Amino acid sequence: MSRKLRGSVWLSISYVLLAVIGVFSVYPALWVVLSSFRTGNSLFSETLFPTAFTLEHYANLFSKYDFALWYTNTLKIALTTTVIGTVLTLLPGYAFSIFRFTGRKTMMSTLMVLGLFPGFMSMIAIFILLNLLNLLNTHLAVILVYAAGAPLFFLFAKSYFDTIPKSLVEAARIDGAGHLSIFFRIVMPLSTPLIVYTALSIFAGSFTDFLFAKLVLRTPETKTLAVGLFDMISSRQSTDFTSFAAGCVLIAVPITFLFILLQRLLTEGLTAGAEKG
Repeated sequence: MSRKLRGSVWLSISYVLLAVIGVFSVYPALWVVLSSFRTGNSLFSETLFPTAFTLEHYANLFSKYDFALWYTNTLKIALTTTVIGTVLTLLPGYAFSIFRFTGRKTMMSTLMVLGLFPGFMSMIAIFILLNLLNLLNTHLAVILVYAAGAPLFFLFAKSYFDTIPKSLVEAARIDGAGHLSIFFRIVMPLSTPLIVYTALSIFAGSFTDFLFAKLVLRTPETKTLAVGLFDMISSRQSTDFTSFAAGCVLIAVPITFLFILLQRLLTEGLTAGAEKG
């Protein structure tokens, strides 16, 4: 009985801790969402729920600011980066998983160490390089830098490819398939969870990034959502915080929708029974 009692106590404590963590995690997001429907310009309120609801702040984003342009720029950068970054992540992971060559472990260790350093450490060097290439204030510069940083997470791809039965690859080679044919026609269909995870991670990172976009993009027509929303409230005279909250809600919509839509693919074991038949 004492052992069962201790188990019940620890289980109750775990549920309480999870509930507290959940409240601390959900409350700020809920406050921002409700503030976007609150009348006035201040985020401060004595009550959690607004006394009156309005959609005026969402309309102001498109009438007073270039929010549609910011959204278009951000989607263009994020989608392009996702496609390029996913390919650049999966190809090295496949190569390190399948092939054995001189310097393989050294290259893996080097890339792993480079991935440990925070990205902002290289911002000055990247800024100077982009300036020399006349790429400052262009979306191409942002896409190239975002996509170039994606392969540093190749280890996730390699670990997944290690679980795919090597007999499938060997059988395809015996049938005369080339490396690219094996990669795209055999390995990729079995790697849907990996592709979804990689693509969502890259998309979310590039869609919400602020530091590098603020460093490179200077003119109003090149701004992204993060830069535009920051500039909206950065001056001392800016008090439109409820419109800022509405913008934050609209930023969260595509990412939340994608995670809800694709979460099933993250858990599917597509390699189960691949060798049968």
